[in-house]
Order: sequence, then structure tokens, then C-alpha cells
Amino acid sequence: MNFIKTTLQSGLRLVTIPMRDNPAVTVLVMSEVGSKYENRDNNGISHFLEHMVFKGSEKRPKASDISRELDSIGAHYNAFTAQEFTGYYAKADKKHIGSILDIVSDMYLNPLFDEHEVQKEKGVIIEEIRMYNDLPQKKVQDEFLALLYDGQPAGMNIAGTEENVRMFTREQLADYRQKYYVAKGTTVIVAGAFDEKTIAGKVEQAFAGIPDDPKPGKAPVIEAQTAPRSRTLFKETDQAHIIIGMRTFGVNDPRIPAVNLLATILGRGMSSRLFSKMRDQLGICYYIKADHEAFTDHGVLTTVAGLDNSRIDEGIKGIMEECKRLKDESVSGEELRKAKDYIAGTTMLELETSDARAEFCGFQEAIKGRIEDPNELIDKINAVTADDIRALARQVCVNEGLNMAMIGRFKDDSNFRKHFSL
Repeated sequence: MNFIKTTLQSGLRLVTIPMRDNPAVTVLVMSEVGSKYENRDNNGISHFLEHMVFKGSEKRPKASDISRELDSIGAHYNAFTAQEFTGYYAKADKKHIGSILDIVSDMYLNPLFDEHEVQKEKGVIIEEIRMYNDLPQKKVQDEFLALLYDGQPAGMNIAGTEENVRMFTREQLADYRQKYYVAKGTTVIVAGAFDEKTIAGKVEQAFAGIPDDPKPGKAPVIEAQTAPRSRTLFKETDQAHIIIGMRTFGVNDPRIPAVNLLATILGRGMSSRLFSKMRDQLGICYYIKADHEAFTDHGVLTTVAGLDNSRIDEGIKGIMEECKRLKDESVSGEELRKAKDYIAGTTMLELETSDARAEFCGFQEAIKGRIEDPNELIDKINAVTADDIRALARQVCVNEGLNMAMIGRFKDDSNFRKHFSL
């Protein structure tokens, strides 16, 4: 995949990804700020700001002005907030690149924060929080992170709390945007069909008003666990939803390729160990998967599953057995090759569209501070040995980093502790 990264005079970074035969173009703006830059008092403000950017700008004073203009060219557009970044994008026919660049930059640089819109959006976000709280598959993820990082920004809900959302003011939102939406904390990614000779000048002109102030940092994550931890939330559900996970390391750690392979062997794909055992053999669940998520300074290896309420013991035992097996036995050459090919294949399949390539580069730039070509990532995966994976399992699959969150018809998890050990 070809891409060019340029730092403009303002300090803003531009990543261009030409796809000359592609009929579409995507403009993605990434700001390096999210919930890990917050504290208890302003938790949720990054997400609130993301909503307000769509509620009117200097050129387009009403939310309907923005949506109508984008809809009129058939654009796909949205935004997202994560722990360490916020993104805004629009994707349209390549002939509309000027329009989507103008609209996205205007939204990003010039939101109005109309007082009436701020108050109205509070209700929208509160209902969003309540919606996710009603979804046990999502709620258990929030409970899991709160268990790992209680009291730290990394353990806080990205959407914030209802109490904080009600208290946010127009001035707080404007001040927060002014502080973090600066050139040195912003990357613009353009992917698809565009004029490669003129795109840098157009982006520089569109973002000419971006502040050149220093980008503030964030507090580091503190890892202080010494024994297994668990958290149970009672809810009248027909199925228990659990996450079992271990602490790992940040995105620039050289062991990242090995941990991604470990997660793939454990629970990615329908031929993975956990899927084969828990679903095909035991018939104990419908969904189960393992994954690894790496941030700037911490990471988590997780297994998530929806289990029969009457077979929780069996489910926890099965997951623990497979984690122990990775420590005790070397992966076969055949299974290792399958996992490597799985990662290579899914990586390439996920890069077919302009928005997927924009996100691929934007996420790396925001988290790593650099972009690796997919072929580089695959080469690193192919260099991992079975001994590397076993050594890694012995490092991360330990009681000192073991955690479990559960939502279901249980007041506590004392009856399940007998199997919860590595």
C-alpha cells in the first residue's frame, strides 16, 4: 500500500494514500485526544465535543446545513471517539473531494457550540449512555476496563457519566477544543482518487486557521495488580456475558506480533481453539472470540463470550484450560502457519476501500506516531516462532494480570472462583 506522510508548515501531519482507479475518496481528520486525556470531573467531554462538531459551524450554522450538504452529494460521514483519539470523516465520489475537504475542515476548525444545541445534545448523549448500559455485551466491556483501571482515565467510560454530561457548559467544550484540537495533535488522511500534485496545498489552505499551540499530554497508565480480580454485575439476562483478560503492553512493544498471533490461535476465526472447544465441542455458547488491543502505554488480551447461565463453571474452566495450554505446549507448525495466513489474509481484505485505508493509517499515526505498511506488519508476524508464542504466554497468562468481568443472574462470582486461575 502506497502512502506519503508530510508535516505541513503549521505542524499538522498529512497522510495521502493514492488509489488511482478507486471511484471514491475519503477525508479523515484524526485528533490525538480521547477519554484518556480526561479526569473524573470532565470524563465524557471528548465524546460530547465529537457530537457538537456536527451541530453547526461558521459556514454552516445549523446541523441540518452540514447533513444536507453531505447528503446532497451522496457522502458517507460520521465520527468516533476512543481512548486516545477522535476522528471525523466523509467519503464521496472522487469529484466531490473539494466539497468534503471544505466541510470536514470547517466542522473541525469552526464549531459554533450554539447554547440551544449544547443543551439539546445532552439528552441525546444521555440516551446513548443508557442504550449501551442496556446492552450487556457492551456494558461488560465497560465493567472490565473499570476493573483493570479503576480510578484512572483508562478505566472510564468514553461516553462519560450522565452527571457529567448534564453539567458540561458551552465554555468548557470550547476551551477543551481550543486546547487539544491543535496542529501538532492533528493528522489529516486523504485516501482514494485525488490529484496528488495539488492535494497538500488544498489541505494546507483548508486547515490554515488551525492553532499551532503545543499539544498537551496525558497521565500514564499505572499497572499495579498483584492477584486475580473479578467483578460481577447482576442483570436479568437469558445469557451470561463474560470477559476474561490479561494485561499486556503498549503498541510499540516488539512483542506485539507475537501477542496478535497468540490471540488468533486462541480465538479468532471459526477454527480457533476456543471456538472449536466452546461452541463446536461443548455447545456452550453462540459467540466467543479472543482479541488484543494495544494503546500507547498499555494493552489487554481478552476473551469475550456469551454463555449459558447454567454452565458458567464449564465456560470459565474451558477458557482457562486453553490459556494454560498455550503456556504448557508449543504450537504446532501447521497451526502457527494457519494463524499467520489468517492475519495476512484478513489484513489485506480489510484494506479494500478508501475509508478502511484511511483508518488503517490514521489509527497507527495517532497511537504509534508512525505508520507501518501492511506488508511490514505481515513480515513481523511471519518472523514469530512457536517458542516466541510459548514464552509470551508464560509472561502474560499469569494470575498477577488475570481479570474477569461478568454480567448475568449472579449476585457474586464466589461459586466460579475455583476455576479462575492460571
